[in-house]
Parts: sequence; C-alpha cells; structure tokens
Amino acid sequence: MSQDQQQLWLENASYKQAPVIRLLRQDLDWGSKMKRDVHLTAMNGEKIRKALKKNKMDIKNIYISSYPPVDDYEGLTSEPYTLPQSPKISVQSSILTLENDEINDISSIFGDEMNWVIKEDAEDLEVHALKESVLSFAAHSAKKEQSLFTRGKPFFTYIFIALQLVIFFIMEMAGGTQNTENLIKFGAKYNPLITEGEWWRFFTPIVIHIGFLHLLMNTFALYFLGTAVERIFGSGRFLFIYLFAGFSGTLASFVFSNSLSAGASGAIFGCFGALLYFGTAHPKVFFRTMGTNILVVIGINLAFGFTIPGIDNAGHIGGLAGGALSAAVVHLPRARRPVVQSIAVLAGIVLIPAMLWYGFEKGPVFADPSISNAEAQELLNAGDVQGASSILEELIESDQGDAHTYFLSSIVKIKNEQYSEAESLLHEALERDKEFPEAHYNLAVLLAERGKEAEAKPHAERAYRLQESNEQFKDLYEKLKSY
Repeated sequence: MSQDQQQLWLENASYKQAPVIRLLRQDLDWGSKMKRDVHLTAMNGEKIRKALKKNKMDIKNIYISSYPPVDDYEGLTSEPYTLPQSPKISVQSSILTLENDEINDISSIFGDEMNWVIKEDAEDLEVHALKESVLSFAAHSAKKEQSLFTRGKPFFTYIFIALQLVIFFIMEMAGGTQNTENLIKFGAKYNPLITEGEWWRFFTPIVIHIGFLHLLMNTFALYFLGTAVERIFGSGRFLFIYLFAGFSGTLASFVFSNSLSAGASGAIFGCFGALLYFGTAHPKVFFRTMGTNILVVIGINLAFGFTIPGIDNAGHIGGLAGGALSAAVVHLPRARRPVVQSIAVLAGIVLIPAMLWYGFEKGPVFADPSISNAEAQELLNAGDVQGASSILEELIESDQGDAHTYFLSSIVKIKNEQYSEAESLLHEALERDKEFPEAHYNLAVLLAERGKEAEAKPHAERAYRLQESNEQFKDLYEKLKSY
C-alpha cells in the first residue's frame, strides 16, 4: 500500500497465473489525468515484473472514483495498455463509480466466479480495522520472508577462512604452496596415497591452496557465499554442508582425475548447491533475490572449468552436487520435507560407497607422471639422487613414465657415472618425444664427451633448431658443425 493509503498493489503468491491487481481510490475528473496514471502504472508494473522474474505480467488496474471523467476516456478501458518499449506488461484498466455508496459492475472486471460482498454503511472503525489487518498481514509476510535469510550468524565461515590463511602461511614457510612435495606432505589430494589408506586426504585439501591467487579467489568466494549459506541454514547445518561438499568434490576428483589437487573450490561450489536447494524450497523468494545471479555465476565457472586447462572441474561438479544433496538432508531450520530428506539420505547411502568402490577399483588412481617427475626434479635439486632414482625407477618399471621421466632418470645415471645407461635412457626419452630439445642436447653432450662427435652432431643441431635462442645449444652446435 502506498504512503498516502489510497493505492494498493496485490499479488497472489500461491497462483502464478493470477494477475497483479492495482487499486486506486481517487476522483478522476479528466481523461488526460487517467491516461498519465495508466502509463505510470505500466512503468511501475515493469519494475515489479523484473523484480519477480516474470516473463509476462498482466495488471488489473482498478480506479474507484465518485464519477467517471467528464471527457472521453473509453479508449483507456476498452483495450489493454502496453508500454512501447516493453510488450511484456499489459494493463487492463477499469473504473468503479461510487453512486449511493455502492460499487457498480464489479463482476465485469473479475468475472462472475468472483464472490464480492459489499457491506453497506460500514463504520469508520471497521474500515480502519480492516486496513490495519491488511497492513499487518503484509508486514508479517515481509518479515517471514526476511527471516529466511537470518536463521544463523556466520561463525564457521570465518573459522574456515582463518584456517586456510594460517595453513597457507605455514606451507609458505615450510617450502612453498606450489612445491609438489610440500603439497603432498600437507595433505593435497594425491591418488596413490589415498589408495594406500590415507583417507584424510578427502578432507585436508579443503584448507590447502596452490599459490596466492588461488587462495585470494577462494577466500573472497567463501566470504560472500559462506556467510549467505550460514545465515540461511544456520551454523550447524552449514558445517555439515561445507564439509560434505568438500569431501564430495575431492571424491569426484579422485574418481575422475589423477592430478594432484587442492583448494576450497569443491566446498565453495557446495555453497552454490545449497543455495540451489534453497531455490527449490522457496522458488519465488530465490528468483526475486539472488537466483538469476547464482545460476549465471555457476554457468560461467563451469564453462571456465571445461575450457581452461588445469582446473579440476570434476571437483567443482562433485562439490556442487554434494552441497545440494547435503542441504536436502538437513533442509532448512524450523522446517521439514520428510520425503525429500529421506530420498536425499538414501541417495547419499547409495552414491558415496559406489563412487568410493569405483575410485579404488576402476578409477585413475595411479600417479600422474608429471607429479612424480616434479617430485623427482625437486629431490635432484636438493641433492637427493637416491630419492629421485627410486621414484623414477618405480614409474619406469610400472610402464607409467613419459619422456620427462626417462630424461630425469638419465640425469641420475650421469650423476652415478653410468654413461651407457644414461645414453639408452635419453634415446628412450626421444622415442616418446622427438621434439624434446633438452634430451637432444644432453645426448649430444654425452656422446661428444665419449668421443662420438659424428653421432652427437645431429642431436646438437636438432636441439639448436628447436630452441635457437638458447646460447648453450648454439655453442654446442657451432662446435660440432665441422664433424
């Protein structure tokens, strides 16, 4: 109801197809005044349509006036009015005249099925009481809707933010958050160790981040999404949703990806999932407030995950599904959906063990060569030749090694003065990747130092052609040119 208490807008929240009704008590002396008001009504209706996320909206615009306008106005009531720039709004105007305290022709507006009871000689006290009742109902409805977003206060959101910041600082002091060995040491998702029984790696990646930008983005996302979900669901429910979604994201990554991974992204996508579930329980409130934005952000993030390499989209999708499922299990505070909750519990009981079984028995649980190669490289840099050798030999024996594995293994052999074995390993590396400049260069150096300059020359030339900007490659090529 407007501030002047003469205008009332009515929406049927339980019936989507019902028109929005606008009532105005005002004497209309001239048709031009009515024409301006109809246009303003259509413009206000367009704002309401956008707020309610409706595709199209019909407005019944009813004027209650002592007498109709004295000039021509019939064109304003005979056909619906639409805004030129927005045909999605239709305003059907009608005039109810007050003659002898009676409202005429009201059934012609709403149809004969509408049962209107007009009480004659109503006292001012009754009118005032009815008005207060309507306003009280509207205020109660608004308060009830607002209470959906204030069921809890953020607590665990700040705990998780603080925890991931502290862990990041500790890891940086211990060797860096982009150091493969350090990530594995602190609990990143690493399939081979999970299969060996380190089950806690389904949860520890939630608070580990790879680099400052990764931490910054996830911290901001958690601050905005986590606080919203915790306010809607309450702290206890939020804790369950966040941890379950984080676990689900890591589990999906374990089943579908053999890459080393970490980060709160799965749990954060779980917050998206929880908000989507809230949308199923309160669709009108959801789409009127945040629904469209949430769907757009989810779509953009998933699209990036499918198009940009290095993003663990399996973890994102697993977290999204886990967040929705866990939200369905606990539902909203002071409310129950027994059937939905029972189905969600049953789905969790079936899906989680099934995915665990598949991940351990059928999934890509073996080491990603690039991860083991990076770990071996770090050990070599630290002077631990034996440690690097054991990692590389295990990869080669299990036939999981790539060109870089054989290249690093050749370095181990060179350090151990096993030059023939090193030469064989470099040839193996080039069998797997013929355009590997460092392998060509090392093989040329090894052959030249053993007096095989003629064999070394084509490898030196190939290394130089692949990386002409490399001065070392150029010098070796110039030295061996004459052979």
